[in-house]
Amino acid sequence: MNGTLTDVDGLLVGHAVRRERLTGCTVVVAREGAVAGVDVRGAAPGTRETDLLHPLSTVQQVHAVVLAGGSAFGLEAATGVVTWLESEGIGFPAGRYRVPIVPAAILFDLGVGDGRIRPDAACGREAAEAASPAAVAQGNVGAGAGATVGKLQGMARAMKGGLGSASIRLPDGVVIAALVAVNARGDVIDPSTGQVVAGVRTADGRHLADARVLLRQGLAAPGAPAEHTTLGIVATNVTLTKTEASLVARMAHDGFARAIAPVHTPADGDVIFALATGRRPGTADVGLIGALAADVTAQAILNAVRHAEALPSLPSVRSLTP
Repeated sequence: MNGTLTDVDGLLVGHAVRRERLTGCTVVVAREGAVAGVDVRGAAPGTRETDLLHPLSTVQQVHAVVLAGGSAFGLEAATGVVTWLESEGIGFPAGRYRVPIVPAAILFDLGVGDGRIRPDAACGREAAEAASPAAVAQGNVGAGAGATVGKLQGMARAMKGGLGSASIRLPDGVVIAALVAVNARGDVIDPSTGQVVAGVRTADGRHLADARVLLRQGLAAPGAPAEHTTLGIVATNVTLTKTEASLVARMAHDGFARAIAPVHTPADGDVIFALATGRRPGTADVGLIGALAADVTAQAILNAVRHAEALPSLPSVRSLTP
């Protein structure tokens, strides 16, 4: 166990980062396929191929999931993953061809550095080629490279977000894990204490203002539409149907609600994908899987900001805390 998403047998994770301005993409590869579901809660999502995950759709498995920065432009990263998977002979059989099934979702990070630099097909291919079963790198990596949090008073008082992962293994061998790119408008909260870990800062920039307090005082600035978004992938080694995977994704959003305040706002495009590799035989307790998916999702959110590194105008948890 390495404590990250790759604890789920059959899944590989790779990142690519565009250092010219700090943005990137993250790819979860399932070479042998994985049953998938999705639940979209934010009001400003940017997605690709999520309709394929509907239980009534024909395709039963996906071969990768892509999370990327760059707003809608970043969806191009999925094209690079598709071409790489095809070169590896991986995909849905369609006559003489194999068509890789690669759902994707993006977050808005164009306000960090030069927004003309975005994840593209080359970025997606690079991340797919780098995908491995090693412990998932966290912080300013992949889709979390340009992520920020705590934007209720604008970017001037925000903090650095990032990408985090967490996992749990039950005594019977069931594994549930999560990977989250945290780019929320709201603050990140530790559910065990109720305390703000990262988020909107006070006017002097030295302390945490607490978005919950600002909201009650009517001091939140209007949120710019589509400039935020938290993206997650939860996964398990048990066998699930597409309907069950979608239920797990729905329950995992409780982890967003526990660890981010406010969340699922009109300015967020929050999305969670759920993957089931079926490597562990037997009947799954979907309610248990979903409940624990919420737990590891909340932990992954905390790990994202705790691993994040500061940028010149964006302090991190480690740089702000003495």
